[in-house]
Amino acid sequence: MSKILWKGLLVSPGVLAASLVVSSTALAAEHPIEIVATAQAHQLQLADAATELEKSETAAVTAEPVSVASNLTVETIDKESANLYEGFPSERFANANEPIAPVAEQAKAPSNAVAADLSETQPAVAPANLSTEQPVAEQIPAVAPANLSETQPAVAPANLNAQKAVAQPDQISQSTTPSAQPQAQSNVLEQINQYSTEGSGSEDAVGQVTSVSQLSDVRPTDWAFQALQSLVERYGCIAGYPDGTFRGNRAMTRYEFAAGLNACLDKVSELIQGGSRNLVTREDLASVQRLQEEFAAELATLRGRVDALEARTSELEANQFSTTTKLNGEVIFGLAGIARGDDAEGREADKTTAFGSRVRINFDTSFSGEDLLRTRLQVLNMGAFSTNNTKTAEGELRFNVGPFGDANNIVALDALLYQFPIGKSTTVILEANAGAADDFANTVNPYFDGDGSYGALSNFGTRNPIYYLLGGSGIALRHQFGEKLELSLGYLAGNAANPTRGNGLFNGSYGGLAQLTFTPSDSIALGLTYVNSYNLITNTGSNASNFPQRLGSFGFDSDTTLPVSSNSYGAQASWQLNRRFAIGGWAGYTNQRILSNSATPTGSVQRGDQKIWNWAVTLAFPDLLKEGNVAGIVVGMEPRVTSSTNRTLPEDKDTSLHVEGFYQFKLSDNISITPGLIWLTAPDHNKSNSDLVIGVVRTTFTF
Repeated sequence: MSKILWKGLLVSPGVLAASLVVSSTALAAEHPIEIVATAQAHQLQLADAATELEKSETAAVTAEPVSVASNLTVETIDKESANLYEGFPSERFANANEPIAPVAEQAKAPSNAVAADLSETQPAVAPANLSTEQPVAEQIPAVAPANLSETQPAVAPANLNAQKAVAQPDQISQSTTPSAQPQAQSNVLEQINQYSTEGSGSEDAVGQVTSVSQLSDVRPTDWAFQALQSLVERYGCIAGYPDGTFRGNRAMTRYEFAAGLNACLDKVSELIQGGSRNLVTREDLASVQRLQEEFAAELATLRGRVDALEARTSELEANQFSTTTKLNGEVIFGLAGIARGDDAEGREADKTTAFGSRVRINFDTSFSGEDLLRTRLQVLNMGAFSTNNTKTAEGELRFNVGPFGDANNIVALDALLYQFPIGKSTTVILEANAGAADDFANTVNPYFDGDGSYGALSNFGTRNPIYYLLGGSGIALRHQFGEKLELSLGYLAGNAANPTRGNGLFNGSYGGLAQLTFTPSDSIALGLTYVNSYNLITNTGSNASNFPQRLGSFGFDSDTTLPVSSNSYGAQASWQLNRRFAIGGWAGYTNQRILSNSATPTGSVQRGDQKIWNWAVTLAFPDLLKEGNVAGIVVGMEPRVTSSTNRTLPEDKDTSLHVEGFYQFKLSDNISITPGLIWLTAPDHNKSNSDLVIGVVRTTFTF
């Protein structure tokens, strides 16, 4: 280099400036530079990663290296320098004499120098994209001229004309310096969740491998096979996934690369400290040192992020509610009223508009990660229409106090259950309070069975009414026969906690359910259900179908206890034809039997049987108008007594259709509004009563 500088003192100031540019490239390794187009014929081409990418577009042809002889005169150089500028577009060299602009990243010079290539056919190209924002992944070496021999014959520059100029690389700058801080608006909880799950044995957890053959998706024909083999078998610093794959085509961030690099460096340090210096060459150590310097910023950023997350995690752990329990809940605001129609007694229904709510708070606890203890608190303050307005369970809402109930606005314990697995295919559910069929059985009514929170607005539209013939406390289980068949079994007692005579777990009201659910595909589900119950009713349909608890509607003393048992059979189906349309429905049959003759002050009831039927067809339109929205239509017949074995048992003479429509509009991930209508064509299955129309607006908040 000093020889070039010395020769430069003998030439014109223009050539001297060009020499200084080349010399500063080789000598100033600690100062960032940016190479601009030069007009000198012997300007040396910089070989870096950007030039390699540019070659595919420019197809430059390499010329022989140029040697500078000591017998070149000032006049010859000046003359040839003047000739060199002839024929070149002036705009390409407009900035040749401007000050050199700094680059955002520092270019580091290795000890070895490379020879420059001279293009044979392409004209000089000015740097097109000298931007510090476009990173170059590889180290940028400084370039020095090669073969500067005094004894080599001089090559006359006569053949360097305007058609044979040196091609310049488009870009030589290194990667832009990464930000030392994470994104200011990043979600703290998401960071903590991501940080806390690292290395927890999840699906994406990595494991150390000792041979490249352990990586099933890495083949000897892969372009990076030898590199992986060296890192795995020589240094032992490559990890694979639990399924035996490496997933080499996955994209990664610079932070991920820095973390992996740091792990590899630690492994190399262990080898050195452990006396395995023969495994690590001088070239490897030099490469490691350069990589450490290159990614120092990323590693520092990672350490800062981890320290910050650890501090936040420690703060949350110190102030958390529980290490095993999560809180979630929902709040429903309901606005409902009767628009028109008669009640079950043939009178005009009261059109009072009601506004109420249902609040549920769930404490979900897990002790092993696979079990669940759910404790639910609930408060209701919206009364039932069936009590004073409609006088029938038909059309009753799902999110209020229930048929013939009264609002008390008292916080009480609702669901209390504990479920745990036995093996891989069986789950046991212990119901301590307010258990229901949907806790352990698939009701095969997607988009509609939201238990009042979403989907259908009415009790009837939520699920097949035979599922309501059991509830309370007991035990249930689910067992999977492969991926397509499931068996559900459950026994629930209505007054299990009451130790008095005629109550308890086995002597009072109860319901037992058995169901086979067949799912041949993700879009089709079929369910066959059997329910045996004692002293329980569906709380849907006509007063006659709920006769044991609706004696007052037929002139009998309402305080009389009427023991009944029933056997019910149901078939449910759902088929999602495409992403935006699903069809489903069910049919249910109940054989209800009065077990004894009962005498009341107003009459007597004889033993006998009632045959009760119900059916429905459902249409769902997911993502209608907006993703997350659902429109639904239910058309069916609520439970109706089609026949009775004696005259003392009531029988429905007519058929009422239940028509329900709703549109669930998703305002956000946590808020939805569902307006809807419920239309009963002959309330209480009596065509003498005019059509009843109930309007509802439900707003659901989840958290």
